[in-house]
Amino acid sequence: MTLPHDLSPVTLSKRFPPSFQWGVATAAFQVEGASREDGKGESIWDRFCAQPGVIADASNGDIACDHYHRLDADLDLIASLGLDVYRFSISWPRVQPLGQGAWNEKGLDFYERLVDGLLKRGVRPCLTLNHWDLPQALQDEGGWNDRNTVHHFVDYARGINRRLGDRLAMLTTHNEPWVIAVLGHEQGIFAPGIRSRRVALQVSHHLLLSHGLAVQALRADGGCGNLGIVLNLGHVEPASDEPEDHKAADRGCAWGRRWYLDPLFKGQYPAGLIDELGADAPTIMDGDLKAISAPIDHLGVNYYTRSVFRAASPFDVKTSGLPLTDMGWEIYPRGLTELLCWLHREYPMPAIWITENGAAFDDPVEDGRVHDSRRVAYLQNHIAAVATALEREVPVAGYMVWSLLDNFEWASGYAKRFGIVHVDYTNLERTPKDSALWVRELMQAVTQMRQRVTPRLASGSGD
Repeated sequence: MTLPHDLSPVTLSKRFPPSFQWGVATAAFQVEGASREDGKGESIWDRFCAQPGVIADASNGDIACDHYHRLDADLDLIASLGLDVYRFSISWPRVQPLGQGAWNEKGLDFYERLVDGLLKRGVRPCLTLNHWDLPQALQDEGGWNDRNTVHHFVDYARGINRRLGDRLAMLTTHNEPWVIAVLGHEQGIFAPGIRSRRVALQVSHHLLLSHGLAVQALRADGGCGNLGIVLNLGHVEPASDEPEDHKAADRGCAWGRRWYLDPLFKGQYPAGLIDELGADAPTIMDGDLKAISAPIDHLGVNYYTRSVFRAASPFDVKTSGLPLTDMGWEIYPRGLTELLCWLHREYPMPAIWITENGAAFDDPVEDGRVHDSRRVAYLQNHIAAVATALEREVPVAGYMVWSLLDNFEWASGYAKRFGIVHVDYTNLERTPKDSALWVRELMQAVTQMRQRVTPRLASGSGD
């Protein structure tokens, strides 16, 4: 590959400190398969996929990438890239089929083998407790709209921490509560397929509350000492300098970003929004906001694109002139720098991790290779955007590519490919794409940079 000099692996690696961590991410339902094996319970996504018309290609996660049966080979693949960390999620119904009560030892054993297998290969495990696949048994009792689920989640978090916490580099409570609340409970296009704004708002509060209570419990229990949450966040801007567009952008920021960030870091919901909701406002009990704002060690940021707001009509990304991914999202790396700087300016921010960043493109295999030049460019430019934020003194500690493998992309089924490794869904064969080879080149450059810097640090030389 011929790359612009300023975006080459060697040049990019020099813009990051030696301690900066590099990784790749997946989620259980999207890659594991084995949906009914070894005692696994049903999840809300298992149930949702069985409904006609909700998944674009009428597919499901029954097999997915078959990661459950191909664990060792996939761990070898991760290690071959030279990465520092691997972010994965636990399937709650795989380890606790009903979401409460009895644990499933075969499920727990799988994740123990995953964690120990990573450590054996020199890769640090980063665990997410909830990446959307709630046990269906809990949904049958009200799901995240029921406050009891909050306490079941805390018990689940403590159980996983007891089993694995001492070997984890990072433990994250929830992945993208906005998606669970809005897409799953307001728009109904994700599991569990509910369409109620009131329910969605209560769900968002219960997700945040379960996060805070779990953090408090895990602090008391010991184990993993790096606790946090992952939010999907974008850069927000008005479509023009017109005052009404600025107001629309402020409102979009309040609902899409501050509704989650303010309780976490300020112990309150955005001023005025609760009163505006009226009867749709969530039930908030005494002590809830204090629990939600329990101190965390990191904030995970999933960034894909920006959000542009216009008062008169929705902003059409197709008119911006910027290239789009197969998801129809603008490719806007500068927005990542702006988002990170905004977070650092607005909130008492701990370490920030880019826990997901990537793009979906159609990637055909040609002569045994996948030449995904658009994804390579996407990663180059977004990693450079992180470097710029670091140079502006934003405390970014790590960056993870989404995703390791092409996988089940939720309501889009298998039509959208985010992986740096191609998966042939007829035989599940893995083929590293050019983007994976580029990531490996970057990690080789990082390793060389660390080897040059470490002796100087040990000797106290600043040359």
